[in-house]
Amino acid sequence: MDGNGRWAKKRFMPRISGHKKGLESVKTVITQCQKLDIPFLTLFAFSTENWLRPTQEVNFLISLFQDSIKKESSSLIKNNIRFKLIGDLKPFPKKLVYKIKDLERLTEKNTGLTLSIAINYGGRWDIVNAVNEFRKKYHFKKPLTQKSLTQNLSLNFAPDPDLLIRTGGEKRISNFLIWQFSYTELYFTETLWPDFNERAFMTALIEFQKRERRYGKTSEQL
Repeated sequence: MDGNGRWAKKRFMPRISGHKKGLESVKTVITQCQKLDIPFLTLFAFSTENWLRPTQEVNFLISLFQDSIKKESSSLIKNNIRFKLIGDLKPFPKKLVYKIKDLERLTEKNTGLTLSIAINYGGRWDIVNAVNEFRKKYHFKKPLTQKSLTQNLSLNFAPDPDLLIRTGGEKRISNFLIWQFSYTELYFTETLWPDFNERAFMTALIEFQKRERRYGKTSEQL
């Protein structure tokens, strides 16, 4: 979800206005995933590197996330959406952590879209954390394998992503799900996140459908 600040700057507005506007795109994409029976959606909301941004902006983002959970909880439950959060919650206020855990609990039996929000998340952190979790469980008395590492990652409840959509014109994954992206198709668009509407989402999906996913095989083997 990249480009909120630039969207606001182009309109001579404060950066926080872009983050507020970006919430509309979040709702649009969630709705489209439900309509198309897409089972998993993961949104990168706040990275481990985003703490380097101005303190005022960081505090606003945390407040915005907290308010969004409060306002949208009933909608998630009503629409059969399972809510999950991935990332390191230790730096956040206990009140926010409690709300997150409570919403996960309230939606854990929902069978529709699984919506995962990555906050204070980094792919490198995720891998190191997974290794440490494995070490706690087994003290390395059994070998660490690709399967056992995957089972201890933050997104262990979902399959590897089929498609990454990055808005805002940048062409990199920025430390997001670096283990899980082994065979993920990458789609980059100049569209800023607040402008990412239903049409832009469908354009990305149509492009994805054109890709030939070989997973190491030749075209003739498919």
